[in-house]
Amino acid sequence: DQAAKEKLEYERSWLSQLLRKFIELVYQIPVEGQVNEDVLRYAERFLEFLIDLEAQLPTRRFFNTLLDDHQIVVLCKMAPFMRRENKDVELVKKLLDTLAFYSKFEINDQTGVALTSIEMTEHHCQQLIQLQHTVFRQFKTDIPELPLANLGSIETRNDLLWHFEPVSEEILIQLCDTLSIRSAPLVITVDVELKTFLMNVLIEKYEKRVSQIEKINNQPLYPDEDTLFNDNLIQTQFYAGDRPLALPKLNLQFLTIHDYLLRNFTLFRLESSYEIRQDIEDVVKRIAPRLTYPERKTEFAGWARMAVPIDALNIVNVAQPNLGEEKPAHVRADVSFQVGRYTPSIRKEWDNLRKHDVLFLLTIEANEETSDKLKDGEDFKQHYGIKYVRGCEIVDIIGGDGSVIDEVARPTSEDKAGKWEGNKRTLRVELDTSQYQLDMTRVNSKHSEDIYPTFNILVRRKPQENNFKSVLETIRDLMQSDLVVPDWLQKVFLGYGNPASAHYTHMPDRIRDLDVRDTFLDWDHLTDSFPKDAVTSETGEALPSPYQLHLQEAEEEKEAEKPKKKKKSKRSEPVEKKPDTYQASTYKIPSMGPYTQDIPKKNSIRFTPVQAESIVSGLNHGLTMVVGPPGTGKTDVAVQTIANLYHNHPDQHTLVVTHSNQALNQIFEKIIQLDVDSRHLVRLGHGEEELNSDLSFSKYGRVSSFLERRLALLQEVDRLAQSLAITGEHGSTCETAGYFFNIHIQTLWDTFLKKVTTQAESVEAIRDAFPFAQFFSNAPNPVFTSDMSVPDAIEVATGCYRHLDRMFTELQEIRPFELLRSSYDRANYLLTKEAKIIAMTCTHAALKRRELVGLNFKYDNIIIEEAAQILEVETFIPLLLQEPQDGMNRLKRVVLIGDHHQLPPVVKNTAFQQYGNMEQSMFTRFVRLGVPTLQLDQQGRARASLANLYNWRYKQLGNLDKVTQGEYTTANAGFTHDYQLINVDQYQGQGESEPVPYFYQNLGEAEYIVAVYQYMRLLGYPAEKISILTTYNGQKALIHDVMERRCAWNPYFGKPAAITTVDKYQGQQNDYVLLSLVRTKAVGHIRDVRRLIVAMSRARLGLYVFCHKKLFETCYELEPVLKQFNTRPDTLQLQHDENYPAKRSMDDLGEATSIAHVEDMGKLIYKLSQEQVESMRAEKEAESILEDMDESQ
Repeated sequence: DQAAKEKLEYERSWLSQLLRKFIELVYQIPVEGQVNEDVLRYAERFLEFLIDLEAQLPTRRFFNTLLDDHQIVVLCKMAPFMRRENKDVELVKKLLDTLAFYSKFEINDQTGVALTSIEMTEHHCQQLIQLQHTVFRQFKTDIPELPLANLGSIETRNDLLWHFEPVSEEILIQLCDTLSIRSAPLVITVDVELKTFLMNVLIEKYEKRVSQIEKINNQPLYPDEDTLFNDNLIQTQFYAGDRPLALPKLNLQFLTIHDYLLRNFTLFRLESSYEIRQDIEDVVKRIAPRLTYPERKTEFAGWARMAVPIDALNIVNVAQPNLGEEKPAHVRADVSFQVGRYTPSIRKEWDNLRKHDVLFLLTIEANEETSDKLKDGEDFKQHYGIKYVRGCEIVDIIGGDGSVIDEVARPTSEDKAGKWEGNKRTLRVELDTSQYQLDMTRVNSKHSEDIYPTFNILVRRKPQENNFKSVLETIRDLMQSDLVVPDWLQKVFLGYGNPASAHYTHMPDRIRDLDVRDTFLDWDHLTDSFPKDAVTSETGEALPSPYQLHLQEAEEEKEAEKPKKKKKSKRSEPVEKKPDTYQASTYKIPSMGPYTQDIPKKNSIRFTPVQAESIVSGLNHGLTMVVGPPGTGKTDVAVQTIANLYHNHPDQHTLVVTHSNQALNQIFEKIIQLDVDSRHLVRLGHGEEELNSDLSFSKYGRVSSFLERRLALLQEVDRLAQSLAITGEHGSTCETAGYFFNIHIQTLWDTFLKKVTTQAESVEAIRDAFPFAQFFSNAPNPVFTSDMSVPDAIEVATGCYRHLDRMFTELQEIRPFELLRSSYDRANYLLTKEAKIIAMTCTHAALKRRELVGLNFKYDNIIIEEAAQILEVETFIPLLLQEPQDGMNRLKRVVLIGDHHQLPPVVKNTAFQQYGNMEQSMFTRFVRLGVPTLQLDQQGRARASLANLYNWRYKQLGNLDKVTQGEYTTANAGFTHDYQLINVDQYQGQGESEPVPYFYQNLGEAEYIVAVYQYMRLLGYPAEKISILTTYNGQKALIHDVMERRCAWNPYFGKPAAITTVDKYQGQQNDYVLLSLVRTKAVGHIRDVRRLIVAMSRARLGLYVFCHKKLFETCYELEPVLKQFNTRPDTLQLQHDENYPAKRSMDDLGEATSIAHVEDMGKLIYKLSQEQVESMRAEKEAESILEDMDESQ
């Protein structure tokens, strides 16, 4: 068929023809003069297209050969535009560099196996040897010295040019033909000198590739003034999507882990530079530098909370370079400054700086224009005279006597105050060695002055936004280590193969026996939790809790069939889990002793079927992905999974990672409610202070509790010895206690056990023979009772022995803390040996990876909560906090819990967020790849009516029975409806305002919300049950101001639980939420459906949204929510003569009073306030009369 043949030929040659056309167009860009804008745009987009083809394995496999054969990179580098100096071709040049980088990437194009630096070197050497052999056999007279040269002398461009330049064009053509390299460009219409072309082709093939790792090692981790105020970085903040950018993309697939890390390193470095630049710009504006006359010196007319003038900076130590390096091992300097001019609160912030905090040193030299207002489009750096910017890290706090203030004991600012001299503060900081080397090289070559004595401003940043250096350092470390992702996760992680391959049902070592303990409350709960599977018991009868499950082999598993090859499809089909058959059995929980603390705590939550499947999946090996819509019990699932792993695998360690300290604290508060020994829990980081618990779970807090526990247990050992009339200092140390147990207690128990198993005929006989009766006489209930059976009595006695055994086992575990003397060693022993459940935030994991790896930290399971809110690389780092074991990663389980329908990680720069796709978390990427997920499908947070505002975004999100009972069925006191959208028109002739760019405010909505808050407080609503949210920081600040002016000073009203933004409130909830949408000119970022879902799902009982309704009605993205709000009036509907809590049913709308404007609400507040004052006055008078009557009697 001729038509089919033509189609096939067209498809075969289509890409080749496209490449030729591209080269023809690129050569139309001249060295000078005007250039066709369309040609430029086409060149940019086409290069982006080629990079995308190269950066994904399925297309790279065939395309890289085609790209190499057509010599596209060489032809582009020889094109006239490369000599063009105009900035209009800068982007094309950068994209070409990226294409050249990917064309030589360290990967086997066919197998997809990553090549190590040694393998790349060997491959390059083999190519050079082949070239030498070919030249020696056929061209030794024309190129005489090349075959005899050592490989190190012919690997650079200049070396190869030295050999090829004297050779004639004909010989070069013959050489290329012999080496199977095209000896003429495919695109014959372009004008290139053939000899130059051939030399470039040969050099491109045989030149040694620059090591990316060396390049990154020599790059400073801190951005300098050139990086921060680079034109390209400034342009990215105004990215509109009309052009590509020379940025890596975080797609669904990556070539290798090295490629993955390199893309993340580049984007993270740029994003952190962007945020640092914003902070520095803010500080510089506030300190208001200006030039003095006639001295022409720089002075600072203003002040900034986050910056201080530097008194002196002295380099105190430049260490000798490490072996094989040129840069110093470290460079340290002392920075002094004064804090006397600041208020106590700001001074305290400076005094709270601690080791490893990152600071920035600025040199500002003001000029004549500096004191003028910055004009639009004017260069910020030049206007304000920012000459140098360098980063540094605090290594020590120096006291007034010049000695270092010890930070191990975490001294407070008050503790440090006694060691300082007046208001002077001195910090010892470590400078970036790579940057210092570059600076000193420029000084020595007379190209620059010594910049370090010129610094005059010290800038700090908020601690939670200042972890960039540690993350970049960690990524750099990872790129140089032998990275091992678990074999079962490798393909899914890189985005290839079957996305379900890491699911527990596909794992070769699937666990067949599971002890689910108290996960299921009763037999009905167990059977209902596996609707698609069969659950049976050996007897066929219902069994009591706790349960063990045995997975029975299916018939098809018994047949030893060879796996059939399946045809690859472009998109993996959703995985249908085959029904399993579980045989359940029960067991009796052994008695652990007669005391209340010996009774194990039990789970009381009746998990839904999907929650139960998530817990079972988390117990199995493999990857578990749990999608948790708002209020569906994500934390409960995580906690039960942790508890089950703790009991099922007591020798394994589980790492718990979250995005925020608050989420970590919620997990801890629930873990300690279950049967998990607190001595096996440790919480790393600084958020532990907010934990609602009497126990301290920090490293040092745990060590202290171990030492306190030691004293208590040794006292018990002494009491035990006295009760047995055994003399001696048995409770003096853990060691003596161990001897006491082995020699005396074990012997007494063995004797007792032998006697009761052979002679026991009654409970009385067992009681009389029991040797520890006196010790257990202080139990809350008698150990033996007359109505016991003999087996019960033996079990009670055994329980008492278990109590003793556990007591002495605990002392043996505490013994290392007795032997180790320093708190540092004790804390590290606790972390690496004693703790079974280790929790930290993703930020802390990045900060401390190097330290944890150095301590030989090990873990087998990882559970990451809030996974959809964590940056891709900050999810990856916690997976690699340990060194490989025998070349393998010991991770057995990875559980990711999150919700990709809520807000993603925060990325401030639009270009990095949208073009680089940096806001895509690993959780979201896995969901998009088709990795099987379990979506929790019943919420227990909000009224059903409130849940309808966001459940449309999820597949089958229902309600638990609890939200149809109790407080969920009664109305909100004083309000007709449980949720409403209240239209707020212009207030005092104005809608939204913008006092500074992007700082949006709306006074009308702020006044209205504060008035409604006052109304609620007057009706008796507790302040802690009300949260005020808004979509902009400007409005948050305005509401704070209005609140302070109107009522915050009055203890009767006080302040609500929170006044914050929707973004900051993700993961939190409250009974009543007042929400301000602020905007009246454009919809703004509530248009993002993920932000909308967060905003709608924070309230449990009442949600009242204040906005300019007309604007938001036209927004397509908000339609599902607005449709529900539109079923109710858009003026606030109130109920008079009601107080909190209401008795009225939610369905009873009563007689509503409509509030038309914010002014009407103000009048109502005034009236109610007067009534309240009168009521309180009357009460006081009545009390006074009663007191007088009592006195007269």
